[in-house]
Amino acid sequence: MQAVLNYPKITVIRPQGCLNAANALEFERDMTTALVQNGISILVVDLVAVELLDSAGLMALLSTHKLALSLGRGFRLCAVNPSIRIIFELTQLDRVFEILDAEVELAAT
Repeated sequence: MQAVLNYPKITVIRPQGCLNAANALEFERDMTTALVQNGISILVVDLVAVELLDSAGLMALLSTHKLALSLGRGFRLCAVNPSIRIIFELTQLDRVFEILDAEVELAAT
């Protein structure tokens, strides 16, 4: 379902296809596992290959964001395609999440 890339202190998760009620719990579990690893300071979710995001997918992202804050770790989204970005804008979650245009912006963070 997804690729996981590890950079020094940064983990990138790349889900593919749909993030919905059918797989939101597994997605959240994968993000939580990555976030609580020792040595990780930032978790990035690369949404370039996500075609559909529903409320369950949004809740998984929000829950992981909350966990990251409680652990003092960073949580960012990147490469959000326009059809998915509009969901964040309509729900005003674009004000909650730090959304990078591309993974290359990680070097600047």
